[in-house]
Amino acid sequence: MPIRCILHWQPNQGSVVNSQVLNEISQCVESLNGVKEGRCKASLTFYRPNLRDQSVTIDFPRDFLGISMLEQPNKYYFIIRGQKIVLEADSSILLIMEKLQSYKSKVALHFEGVLYKLGDFQMRVIKVVPSQAESLRGIMIEIEYLPISSVEKSKQILEEFIDIWKEVVSKKSLAGQFMHTEPNYAEYGLSDNYTSQHTAVQYAAALAQLIQSAQLRN
Repeated sequence: MPIRCILHWQPNQGSVVNSQVLNEISQCVESLNGVKEGRCKASLTFYRPNLRDQSVTIDFPRDFLGISMLEQPNKYYFIIRGQKIVLEADSSILLIMEKLQSYKSKVALHFEGVLYKLGDFQMRVIKVVPSQAESLRGIMIEIEYLPISSVEKSKQILEEFIDIWKEVVSKKSLAGQFMHTEPNYAEYGLSDNYTSQHTAVQYAAALAQLIQSAQLRN
């Protein structure tokens, strides 16, 4: 599977994320001769245990993330952040969870966007919106390098592309910048060969950064 990296938009102190910023960022991709290839979507859900008796102490995750991706319709990914665990399951697990009622969904976010093709690269311009509202909560960029699936071998090429991308965005004089925090995949027991589980871990990491930057601004 081609390697991906995810960057999140961090607005400057006192500034906000809005559709104007999203449009400007899309224009930046188009200025690199990015050609629209279609839509992309992922959903991320926070789950909490559905405790009927609050006094009972059982050893189970206090919360975890569930992630679905449009390009992997038959799969569902779980991330238990505290224990650094990522799991890939069949999407039918959602029906089982619904019947068991052992965990309930607290918050659901959609990552919706446009896929662009740029030679050996693909870029996704993504808006983060709550499932029950249209309000924009964040902006992310996914950069995918198609020829290589090794995390280590693609590192330098991706870093160079990210530098070019940041330079293009900086010319727009927008009130913010793109940040990239590479997760430690080894902590999750993932190998150098890139998979959808690596993408799930990146989504969780990028979302944590988005939440953190929103809290800092507030």
